[in-house]
Amino acid sequence: MTHADESTAATTIPEEHRADVETLWEYHNMHHELRPCDVGIGLGSHDLGVAIIATDLYHRGMYPLLVFTGANAPTTIERFPRGEAVHYAEYATEHGVPTHAVLVESQATNTQENFELTHKLLDGRGIAVRSAIVMSRPYQQRRAYATAKKLWPQVDIICASNPLDVDSYVCSIGDVNKVISMLVGDTQRIHVYAERGFAISQEIPVDVVAAYERLKQSGYTSRLL
Repeated sequence: MTHADESTAATTIPEEHRADVETLWEYHNMHHELRPCDVGIGLGSHDLGVAIIATDLYHRGMYPLLVFTGANAPTTIERFPRGEAVHYAEYATEHGVPTHAVLVESQATNTQENFELTHKLLDGRGIAVRSAIVMSRPYQQRRAYATAKKLWPQVDIICASNPLDVDSYVCSIGDVNKVISMLVGDTQRIHVYAERGFAISQEIPVDVVAAYERLKQSGYTSRLL
């Protein structure tokens, strides 16, 4: 196999798993209609697409204030050595978002802390929030929504991600196995985190459960709890 072939294989969804991957991908997309909100919240991760969509929506007038939240995880320390939120904020200001419109919360290490510490940061500045656009990796939308509504129930939450289809997203990440494993892991978390009281309950359709089980049996288990 040539280097080009290896590169293509690393970013190509196996045909035998495509239907299941697309089922999970569609499930995690909340399909929320965007409208202007009090604040934008970008959740830190390995995916620079969060900063890209957050910057774009600021320029489209969707919010006057943008908070990036996130420290580091083992999967992000090399890519974002100064911290996920810091790098996201640098991207935003380098692409025209004024510094006074960007806040950085640099301590959160999980989604629950993203919202708890962002809430604390905004409260400390006397900023009342009635509505927020939460930006995340595409497959994190549903979990982000469920977590936000558990911790911040009075706030109207709209979810958004960089608008890529699943194939384009896999190419942007460069590792199909990682993306599929993340999809499987986030699907598990919808159920488990609700059981543990970390998030509100979300319906999981039968076809989603079946797709999750097949992908898990196929070995995409590296992101399971």
